[in-house]
Amino acid sequence: MKLHNISFNNLKRRKGKMIFLVLGLFIGIATIVTLLSITESMSRDIEDRLDQFGANIVMVPRSENLTLSYGGITMGGVNYQTVEFDEERIPDIRTIEYSKNLGLVAPKVLGATTVKGKEVLLMGVEFETELQLKNWWQFDGTPPAAANELLIGSQTAATFNLSIGDTLALGSSDFVITSILKPTGASEDGIIIGDLHAFQKILGKEGKVSMVEIAAFCRDCPISELVMQIGEKFPEGKVTALRQAVMAKMQSIEMFKTFSYGIAVLVIFIGSLLVFVTMMGSVNERTREIGIFRAIGFRRGHVMQIILLEAMVVGLIGGILGFVGGNGIAWAALPLVIKNGSFAGLNYNLGGVALLLSVALSLVASLYPAQKASKLDPSEALRAL
Repeated sequence: MKLHNISFNNLKRRKGKMIFLVLGLFIGIATIVTLLSITESMSRDIEDRLDQFGANIVMVPRSENLTLSYGGITMGGVNYQTVEFDEERIPDIRTIEYSKNLGLVAPKVLGATTVKGKEVLLMGVEFETELQLKNWWQFDGTPPAAANELLIGSQTAATFNLSIGDTLALGSSDFVITSILKPTGASEDGIIIGDLHAFQKILGKEGKVSMVEIAAFCRDCPISELVMQIGEKFPEGKVTALRQAVMAKMQSIEMFKTFSYGIAVLVIFIGSLLVFVTMMGSVNERTREIGIFRAIGFRRGHVMQIILLEAMVVGLIGGILGFVGGNGIAWAALPLVIKNGSFAGLNYNLGGVALLLSVALSLVASLYPAQKASKLDPSEALRAL
């Protein structure tokens, strides 16, 4: 009789113990697969949401003459007396190699003007894009929907005693204040925000852009690659990655991964302990059987092969069931973890790892029991008959 036939027959005879071993491995592998699948899905969901949380790349014209502080970030090279970016070239940003990693692209025109005898900074934006980019902004009133409507900072409103519905003359045009930004503690508190093209006309910068804020998350490439590729498209610009924003995103995602890996290690330890104890019990119960094998000429290696083959079969079954079951649990549990979260799908690389882990776990846990069985003295075993 071949060794593998002996192993399979042993598993068939001891169906209860086999089911118990498979169940233990199933629980361990399914737990790991569930955690890692949920983590991957959560990471993707967090990345998608964080991609909308402000800019992490800023592009400004190169200049040695003036430094502009905006949003708590100091950016050099913005000179209002020099030629700025041509607005018609801004779409070129989306032609870079890693364009799929780009989120929102928000061009702005900036310039100073005089309002009631005081200097104030104007910022022209595309409101639809800007309000998505700055989704933490809170304001009273309704967001501007027309070219003659304004969003003004809280400090500006207080300085000029302005309220929602008031009319404000800028250049040769009259604008209506439709919303007042609540205090942010940043540069927005002291500026007037209006339509990009309307403010370009007021500032005498038709078709020009002073700076571009870009929301991007590099899931598949380093952020430096994005900066370099945008810089190649705009050699006259200074492209800067706001590394603090990028690092905050990465840290948020890494926290989930670290938690999952920690739980996975604990589950692996428990699973290996379960297999070890069960295999030890099986070897002790099969003392007579192993003694007969040794008495009729089976070598130590043969006995070890029989037991390890049983462990490998159990590991394969447990790994396959654990992978399938883990993904099913992750799919069902994800909506409870993240509202409106979407399952990332089957990760076959994770499936291969789960299968190898299950088999390796079963073999390693069975190694000592197999060695103990192979060293069993045939005379002692037969004396028990």
